[in-house]
Amino acid sequence: MLFAQLGLSQPLLDALDKLGFSQATAIQTEAIPAILAKEDLLASAQTGTGKTAAFGLPILQQLLELGVLAQNQHDVKTLILVPTRELALQVQASLQGLSQNTQLRVGIVYGGVSIEAQQASLAKGLDILIATPGRLLDHLNRGSLTLAKLTHLVFDEADRMLDMGFMDEIHALMAQLPSSRQTLLFSATLDDSVLRFSRDLLTRPKRIETDQSNSAAKDIEQRVYAVDSDKKFALLCHLVTKGHWQRVLVFSRKKVAADKLAKHLNEKGIEASAFHGDLGQGTREQVLQRFKAGEIKVLVATDVAARGIDIQRLDYVVNYELPFVAQDYVHRIGRTGRAGNKGVAVTLFSEDDALLLEEIEVSLDKRLPQQWLPGFEPDLTKADPFAGRNSKSAQKRRAKKRGYRSKK
Repeated sequence: MLFAQLGLSQPLLDALDKLGFSQATAIQTEAIPAILAKEDLLASAQTGTGKTAAFGLPILQQLLELGVLAQNQHDVKTLILVPTRELALQVQASLQGLSQNTQLRVGIVYGGVSIEAQQASLAKGLDILIATPGRLLDHLNRGSLTLAKLTHLVFDEADRMLDMGFMDEIHALMAQLPSSRQTLLFSATLDDSVLRFSRDLLTRPKRIETDQSNSAAKDIEQRVYAVDSDKKFALLCHLVTKGHWQRVLVFSRKKVAADKLAKHLNEKGIEASAFHGDLGQGTREQVLQRFKAGEIKVLVATDVAARGIDIQRLDYVVNYELPFVAQDYVHRIGRTGRAGNKGVAVTLFSEDDALLLEEIEVSLDKRLPQQWLPGFEPDLTKADPFAGRNSKSAQKRRAKKRGYRSKK
């Protein structure tokens, strides 16, 4: 559907035209009319399908229709809560582009930078504030802003907020919000924890799921290379160099492992950098810009840090280590294959990953066939310490246990 058919005002349509957008995505087509009708929303869509514009455009439209900008000191009209600094910056850039033909003010607060500088922008009042929960609470405790006049509340990537343990902060925030507001919850997945979380926040919400829960984007080719764990690094170097890969996002479970892997890649002549929460905010932004510019070929990231990465042409994602949580696999590979582009998600699979891969396949409801790359075939003569746990009877017992948990 064309954006022009969705009841948006001309300033917003002109901004979309300038940004090169005319056709709405599936989530935008369903969400925009519902939000304009002032319904609460519980929405799920894959990363890269335009969720920010799906809630941003109708909120901007409603703020314009109100005709009164947030002119009172410290007032905020719309609050968008996000889990990470990177996602906050991404949402801010998107909303500034969409609101470029209006006088609406968009601000941002997140940790890791001067809180005093943020106070100065909050003092003037904002129409839209993008914030991470912890830093927002800091400002509320300082009296930097008030949420008493809030009309819209958005939870962006609510599943990640829960994963990162923000429940206490969110409960503290909810006590300061007006009961009369429109609340929108967007999430890559709508699992049981998200649904329980939403019950106290939303009023008779419209539910939108543009993709099957936990499904991977159709434009992503998923490859699983079976390889001995001590050959993973050599295989990664081979894939990047022989395949002439550029802008490769590699996932590691731990920060220390990310640092070590980036160091070894550089020693092999492959430009790489680690990307995780121990890096300062300025360093992270600089690394990300260098990666987008092609100066860094490989970015080795942890799950939390990579959540806010938004790169339209990211052709390759590599699971150097599989995540402990199956849903994180979907989040990881969703970094590629965005906005209609094709992408490749590669998993380097060794036998100690067997149980994790099984959980991912159950979550996806599909098998991920394994393949061997010549020269990196796994040594089948090695004893498999997981053989008992990977037997058919053991798999059946685990399947029965999962079924029991889901019924509970």
